[in-house]
Amino acid sequence: MMVLGRRARIAALVTAVVFLFGVFVAGCAKPASGPAAEKIKIGINYELSGNVATYGTSCKNGVMLALEEINKAGGVLGKQIEPVVRDNKSDVTESMNVATQLASMGVVAFIGPATTGDVMAAEPVATGNKIPLLTTSATAPKVTFDEEKNRVRDFIFRICIIDPDQALVMADYAWDTLKLKKGAIMMDTGNDYSKGLAQNFKEFFTARGGAIVAEEGFTDADTVFKPQLTRIAAKKPDFIYVPAYYNQVGLIVKQARELGITVPFLGADGWDSPELVSLAGAPALNGTYFTNHYSSQDPDPKVQAFVKAYKEKYGVEPDSFAALGYDAGRLMVEAIRQAQSADPVKIQQALAAIRDFPGITGKLSFDERHNPVKEVAIIKMVDGKQQLAAKLIPEKK
Repeated sequence: MMVLGRRARIAALVTAVVFLFGVFVAGCAKPASGPAAEKIKIGINYELSGNVATYGTSCKNGVMLALEEINKAGGVLGKQIEPVVRDNKSDVTESMNVATQLASMGVVAFIGPATTGDVMAAEPVATGNKIPLLTTSATAPKVTFDEEKNRVRDFIFRICIIDPDQALVMADYAWDTLKLKKGAIMMDTGNDYSKGLAQNFKEFFTARGGAIVAEEGFTDADTVFKPQLTRIAAKKPDFIYVPAYYNQVGLIVKQARELGITVPFLGADGWDSPELVSLAGAPALNGTYFTNHYSSQDPDPKVQAFVKAYKEKYGVEPDSFAALGYDAGRLMVEAIRQAQSADPVKIQQALAAIRDFPGITGKLSFDERHNPVKEVAIIKMVDGKQQLAAKLIPEKK
């Protein structure tokens, strides 16, 4: 196959045909993983601007802290790690463009993106070039498993809990611990993450004996939610489950309290952002709960050591996305160490074989679909602060 020239590659990245042609372009590139390479390059593809920049920035910061610590300790295989960071602008086409660019630069692995849509856009580049991709926070099942072809996506891994596990744990916690019997659901009808969690939660909660008395939808562009909330209030639910992103949840909870709705809100990891409290107000969030990957309040010494190091470097408390990024950086380097090679295929094989990795977000092993087997945290909001309410293993009852 003819290798495209530099001008052709650059042109392909800025034309409309890049989406179809990107994998071919990247496929012609050969990662610089031989013994002559002075550093081992890892591609960092994150949402550093755009509508979910808070997720991508936290993930990237966590990754960079981990790699900085590893390099200070001597690197891996006698070499330093070189993170090559690019912003996908929270855009699926740009995510694929970034992956293509990074592949052409000789990275041996990808870390990121953060969201399901952006990972799915980068997946053909990773798979086509046989470069492992580890996502920190893309939680939809389809990320690592192709349902249509009934096969695992060999080069895609995730370090985060998956949506069905989040929904299962929250359904059990609502029924067993909070003693809630009937609920309502609000979901973003244009978002697979939101729709999938809503469907899973309804399935698991009703299987326990609970009832869902109302279901309402909204779109990413919506900022007024009082009509849906008014209809929900008329059904008198014990709680409202909102599996959506923080920018939507903050407004929904705020407007619900303005309407006099006092029941608990429940949600998922998309809630985890400092902006949630700014949007909703601390009092409105009291008594709300969401599933998450870790809690900065976890007394585990290794968690507290990470929190301290992150605060010292960035001046803020690390959210779950930062913790997942930190784990992803350390895990990818551990795979390189276990592979005893910077060859992408050998790194992929080492990732698949990882067992009992001691992460900040929990001890991790990969299952047959490249999903992590680990605990899920339940977070309770109190006066604008997160408190660890429980840590549960997802188990169908």
